[in-house]
Parts: sequence; structure tokens; C-alpha cells
Amino acid sequence: MKKIVITSDKNKSSLRIKLKLLKILKNNNLKHDNLNIVIGGDGFMLKTLKKNKGSSKFFYGINSGNYGFLMNKFSQKNILNNLKKAKLISISPLEMRVTNKTGLSKTSIAINEVSILRQSRQAANLSIKNGKKDIIKKLISDGVLVSTPAGSTAYNLSVHGPILNLNSKKLSISPISPFRPRRWKGKIVSDNSEITITNLNIKKRPISAVADNIEVRNARTIKIKTNKRLKFNLLYDISRSLQKKIKLEQIRKEIN
Repeated sequence: MKKIVITSDKNKSSLRIKLKLLKILKNNNLKHDNLNIVIGGDGFMLKTLKKNKGSSKFFYGINSGNYGFLMNKFSQKNILNNLKKAKLISISPLEMRVTNKTGLSKTSIAINEVSILRQSRQAANLSIKNGKKDIIKKLISDGVLVSTPAGSTAYNLSVHGPILNLNSKKLSISPISPFRPRRWKGKIVSDNSEITITNLNIKKRPISAVADNIEVRNARTIKIKTNKRLKFNLLYDISRSLQKKIKLEQIRKEIN
């Protein structure tokens, strides 16, 4: 068994938790194979996961940010027990391959969502396909999101996209402020889909493509699919598993 690795953000709240945690772990000599405790917010967790792409590590997040959907709440009293009994959730990210207006390509992964956003004051003109089949031939909007189940309660929810269960094997395609067709609400597709989004007017209406927090500007075409070869192993307290958090968001949405 190996020593537990702690990866902490640099803010004061994260560093305070880190000091407390180091003391607890030192006094109890707890060890675990390939465990990385990540202290910070959701953004810091996403950054840490991407740095460890392809590893077999287990990641237990401790929230020091705002909402911390991907994280656990820190408890000095219960942390050892929470670590021992934590529930494992394995998730696969989206893979985004963008070709820009000059023909250059870049590939990035997204754990939450891929966002296609207008780059100027003018609305984007987009076509969306699933394989060779048209989902929508022309969407005039501020953009569109393709979201994983894990990310469906993030940006996707704020644009009124559906909340997906973790085991649904689905992806959500949600428009951002659609103008034409005004009533288009998006589509839920299989996570085996290969989605192609094309800018129909690259000269006058530039768009950017963002994989979580990695942006590519002046995109011409964006191909998105689930990379099932990659798995991220996340650990959650039994009382607040990721699946339970998603269900709570579904209930909260219905109440509101």
C-alpha cells in the first residue's frame, strides 16, 4: 500500500484543509493504493483529472470552493471513515476534435461538456449531425452544448438542458438562446454517437469550441464522441454520492 497523495489548490481555504488533513493522516498512518485527495473546487478537480489522463488513480475530492458538485464535504471527525467506505464511480469523458478555419486540428477531452459559443455579437449558424443523420440542418443561436451525464447539472442545466442519470448511457445536446427554430429544445442521444457540429458561416459568424475550460477559436467543424477507452475513478461519501447529487438536482428542478 502506498502513501496517499494530496493535491491542493493554492487558495487559503484549500491550504487550511490540507494542513488539517495532513495531521489526521500522519496520526493514523492511513495508506491506500493510488489514492489522490484533491482539495479545491470543481474547476480544480477537472484540471487535476485531465493532468492524470489515462492513469488508474482514484480521486477523492474535498470541496473548498462554492458548490463543489464533483467534490465531498470535509469533516475532520468523519474523514477517515468516509475514505474507507467511499463509493466508486467511473466516468468516461467526451473527446472533442476541432478543425479551425485554417485547417489546423486540435483534440481535447471534456468531463462535463463541450460548449460551442458565438465569438462575436452575431448569432452562430450551425448544423448538427449524429453520424450521417441530420439532427438539425440550421440552428441560429448563441451556441450549443453537448453534455455528459456527470456534467448535465452544470452549464447544461443553466441553459435548461435535461438532467441525465449517470447510468443512462446518454448525451444531451442543448441549444443556448435559440433564435431559429425558436422552440427547438435540443436532443438526447446515445453515448455511442459521433456528433458533428459545423459552422455554416465561418467568415461572418465565427465560433469557439470549449472542452470544459480548453478553448479553440475560429472553429470550422467540431467532432464530439465519448472516449470509452478513458476512465476517471471518482470516490464519493456514501451519503452524498454523485448519483444522489444528480437525483437531488432532478427533484429540485421539478419543485422550482
